[in-house]
This record gives sequence, C-alpha cells and structure tokens, in this order.
Amino acid sequence: MPEPRRNDDLFERFQLIANAPALFNAIVAGLDLDLFGLLAERGEATLDDVHASTGVPPHKLRVLLLALCSTGLVDKDGDVYRNSAVAEEHLSTDDPDSWRHILIGWQRIYYPAFAHTTRGLRAGTNKAALDDYTGAGDSLYARLSHDRELESVFHAAMSAFTLQSMPGLVENAELSAVRSLLDVGGGDGTTAISIARRSPEARVTVFDLPSVVKRAGEALPADLAERVLFRAGDMFEEDFPTGCDAVLFSHVLEVFSEERILRLLSKAYEALPSGGKVFLYGYNAAPDESGGIISARLSLYLNILASGEGMAYPATDYEGWLRRVGFTRVRTYDGLPYEHGLQVAVKD
Repeated sequence: MPEPRRNDDLFERFQLIANAPALFNAIVAGLDLDLFGLLAERGEATLDDVHASTGVPPHKLRVLLLALCSTGLVDKDGDVYRNSAVAEEHLSTDDPDSWRHILIGWQRIYYPAFAHTTRGLRAGTNKAALDDYTGAGDSLYARLSHDRELESVFHAAMSAFTLQSMPGLVENAELSAVRSLLDVGGGDGTTAISIARRSPEARVTVFDLPSVVKRAGEALPADLAERVLFRAGDMFEEDFPTGCDAVLFSHVLEVFSEERILRLLSKAYEALPSGGKVFLYGYNAAPDESGGIISARLSLYLNILASGEGMAYPATDYEGWLRRVGFTRVRTYDGLPYEHGLQVAVKD
C-alpha cells in the first residue's frame, strides 16, 4: 500500500484523531497542574519555573510540555514557554464558562464511556458504560444523583458549555420578548439566570428533578430570588407547571428518542395558552447527517452512556415533531454557536 501524501488534509486529520486521546489527557494534566494559569500569571516560564511551581519531576514536565506544544496550546521560544492565545482565553482561568470545567468533566465522566462504544452499539443499550457507576437507574443522570461530588463535576462541565453556547439563545429577539418562561430540564439554572440577567422583566421557572433543583436553589444569586424560581418534578411523570407564556427546552430533547420527545412537546402544548411559544435550543446535526464534529461526539455520548438514546437531530426532525403535536408557525434559527439551532413555534 503506498504511503499517503503528507500534505493530504484527510490523512493529517486522521493522525490528529488517532493521537487525540493522549493529547487530550495531556491538556487535562496541564489543567490539573494549573500550568496554563501559571503561564497566564507570569507571561512566560522556563522548565525550571514550572518545576518549582508544580513539583513534577523535570523530565516528566519536559514530556508534558512537548505534548502541549504539539497541540499548539503552548508556544516554545528557546527555553521559554508561553500560552497560545487560545489557551490564554479558554484554559487559564477558573471562570464559570472556562473550558477547564468542560474538559475535566469530559475526562472524568464522558470519555471513559467511549471504551464501551462497540459493546454499547451492538447491545443497543448504555448498560455497559453505566455499570462503571454506582447506584440505580438506567441513565447517567440517575446514577450521578448518588454521587454528589461527581454530580458537581458534571454540572460544572454542563454549565460551562451552556455558557459558551448561550449567546445563540439569549440574544434571540423572540425569547427576549417573553415575560414568563418555563425552563423544562433547566438543570442548575445556568440558562434561567442568563435569561433573567438579559431580560430584567422576565420571570423564569426551572422544572427539573428534586436533587437538581435543590442544588440549584442553594446557589441562586440573592438578587434573582424573585425572578428565577424552581419547581421539583419529573418531566415525564408530572404535568408541566402552567401560567407561563412560553416553554423552553434547552439542551434537553436531544437526550431522548422520538417517542419521548413527542411526549414532552405534547405536554408543553397542553401547558401553554393560546398564542404561547415553545423554544427548542440545542445541537443540530447537518441536514443530511454527514457532518458536525460536536454533534457526532454528543450523539455517541448519549447512546453509549447518558441515556442510551437520542442524538443531535437535524433541525427538520424538530420542525416535523412540532407540527405533529399541533404547533404552527414553526421556524429555525441556524448558524448558531457550536453547531446549535433554535426552533420556535406557536400554539394558535
């Protein structure tokens, strides 16, 4: 077999993918050691400086820094190391939207499950990956409710990625006009808080599992206590709270099968008054399902670990489901951050 051309883009992409697991874990090691924070604080550092700060043996640091430089996240000039612009912006801080939280969550929770990909696909369930977690339940979310420390890591990662993709939702003019919003599956309240901050007249009610809303309520900023509310309940087993003029599903529906999505959309339709709107925000695969790196990773994660079903559906799937349960004036806002789309529909 002839050796592939070294300037072949697809071969280069294959090499990156094949070596990505090792390089990904090197990046997380850099986060664990606060190496990016050190470089941000000092501007630049030598190997000896990094050794003095981290206590890691010099040869091991040499190996780690080689890996980080190979990713382009760290630059080397002679004996001096510096953060790249990307590392400086996304990895050097502990802010709530930092990729630090996302990558640590992916390493600890998401990526170990991918070793079970073949078994999970053949079996048609997520049981193989779930067996790595204690507790009961047929989803990752149920299992994590038995491990508060790991659940915190999970929600920190989810919250950070939500904040990264948030502009596509909160900057939408139709959502900004809503005054009473029900956020179904709203998790730790990250989305609700962002919407309330963006729209000072808006009132948002988060509807989620008891263990989730308890944690979220404890962390709610005091100045939003009257405008961001929490209702505990199971979105499948209980009726949705009424009295809102819009329902939001943000990063929720992709978790489920078509059958369960239709159930949730029907419940939203029943809870809304005439003229009420529903907003669906999340990952949208390419229309022909031939692309979308983030959507592909998410779809594998959902099926191998999280729920055993669902995917980043194309926008046309959501549009069709909205019409099937009775919504009209269905439209999609596409081209949003991180392969996101926003579907909006009306109950006439």
